[in-house]
Amino acid sequence: MSNRLQKWLWALLSTVCIFLIGEAHWLIGYELNIFVFYFVPISIVAWFIGLSASMGFALLSALVWFCTDSLAGNEYSSHFYAIWNTMVRLVSFIAIGWAVSKIRSALDLAKSTAEELRKALSEVQVLEAFLPICMHCKKIRNDESGTWDKFESYFKQHSKTVFSHGYCPECAKKLMDEAGLTDVSIEPNK
Repeated sequence: MSNRLQKWLWALLSTVCIFLIGEAHWLIGYELNIFVFYFVPISIVAWFIGLSASMGFALLSALVWFCTDSLAGNEYSSHFYAIWNTMVRLVSFIAIGWAVSKIRSALDLAKSTAEELRKALSEVQVLEAFLPICMHCKKIRNDESGTWDKFESYFKQHSKTVFSHGYCPECAKKLMDEAGLTDVSIEPNK
């Protein structure tokens, strides 16, 4: 089943769920408050579809709650209280949708990071293996092709290592001595 179809099915299921909760609210009346059950479809949408869809479903849930609260016969002393209660529920629905979508994002990020770490670990483990190396020229035997590769070539193929070449102080001194450049002293001009 395609991802898009799955999202539509979750949206349809959540919409039906919201209206069923609204109908239950209307049948039960205003004495028993069941607004927390709206959290379920909002959470489903936030988890499977995303943050923006959960915000739309939070608004739909608040509207359904307001309509069913009015139809259930709940009378307030002022319209302000009806609007206030609806806004409080809307904010709680939005908070649930936001929290669930952030948890889902964090889990997705953790999964991708874990996969990257597994991949990096498998690459590192390749380099921890026993390497047959020539005692004289320091070439490494490639077990896959059976060839003997230069040290730098082998590591470039099996890792993301790039080599730069230079001389360590001991080799630099040795080469300078062999070239006869260390015994030459430069006299300052008089």
